[in-house]
Amino acid sequence: MNEWYFAYGSNMNPGRMEARGMQVLDACPGRLPGYRLVFDKRAADRDGISYANIRWSPGAVVEGVLYRLVDHGEIARMDAFEGTPRLYSREIFNIVSAGRPQPAWVYVANRAMLTEGLRPADWYLEHLLQGRSFLSEAYYQWLSAVETTAS
Repeated sequence: MNEWYFAYGSNMNPGRMEARGMQVLDACPGRLPGYRLVFDKRAADRDGISYANIRWSPGAVVEGVLYRLVDHGEIARMDAFEGTPRLYSREIFNIVSAGRPQPAWVYVANRAMLTEGLRPADWYLEHLLQGRSFLSEAYYQWLSAVETTAS
């Protein structure tokens, strides 16, 4: 059975998914209503920067890439890249794609990893921007304007 995974962070970059050896059958635009993208997940591997996370926010929408993976083994392999269960938890959300909800795995930062006031590194944000073809122009422009830090 296929598994679905919604990427809103660096895995929006199809090249990153390929470099990680993930077996993807398909990729399409996805939307998570009722949440907003934030950069409040403290990087465990680099001091002073943050990674993407989602936060409940009525009326907001997180855009990203909805990947159809070969099987459940693929999402289990992704856990190692995401630091699950220590850094992120993996949860099921209904992602809207082509006007229909699709249950998909989504990584959410664990509370112990949250820190306000950090910014993503420029190289990290570039991964997100590589998902441009899956994003609306307005969302891409907003994402392009996120303040980064050099690393």
